[in-house]
Amino acid sequence: MTDEIKVQDAGTADKAKLTVAILVVIGGVAGYYVLAGWPAWLRWTAVAASLALAAPGAGVSYYGREFRQFVELARIELRKIVWPSRQEDGHDDAGRGSSSWCGGKFFWLLDLGLAWATKLITGQGS
Repeated sequence: MTDEIKVQDAGTADKAKLTVAILVVIGGVAGYYVLAGWPAWLRWTAVAASLALAAPGAGVSYYGREFRQFVELARIELRKIVWPSRQEDGHDDAGRGSSSWCGGKFFWLLDLGLAWATKLITGQGS
């Protein structure tokens, strides 16, 4: 059996919606800099307004629908995660900490040994 997967490409209208939304956001950010002498809250209001105006247009486009579907599937996957208990997490942290400590001591001793061997062979070093 072969399953055919139909790939839908965004149409011209969807691309236009997304383009307009991007231009609106760029306009809001440009407005932030154009209003440089104005109070900061008013400048940020221009940016927030541009985002609020652009969101519905981008949301109804093909890309917006795909993004919403991605977020929904990600939330479903997040619900499948089994998080460790506090006790299990503590044991894992202790294991990682002791492994790091032992590894650090091992490489410190290896470095000392190699430095000693280098000094012995070359007669140089501190």
